[in-house]
Amino acid sequence: MKDISNTPQPETEPGIASAEDGLVVLDGPDGVAITMTPDAAQKTGQSLMSAAEIAEQQIAKGQSQAD
Repeated sequence: MKDISNTPQPETEPGIASAEDGLVVLDGPDGVAITMTPDAAQKTGQSLMSAAEIAEQQIAKGQSQAD
């Protein structure tokens, strides 16, 4: 039997972004913070939006197959 007690769980709370001194700071759970240039932040945001859309489609596809 597989022990899943140590398996990381997906985060359900969004990070909070702010601009400070020309940089973007993304504060996440458990004290996680990432500082990015504006360009890196924009590209990360676009990548996150694209991945979220794909993940939602995967969930919908999985639910429709389970019916």
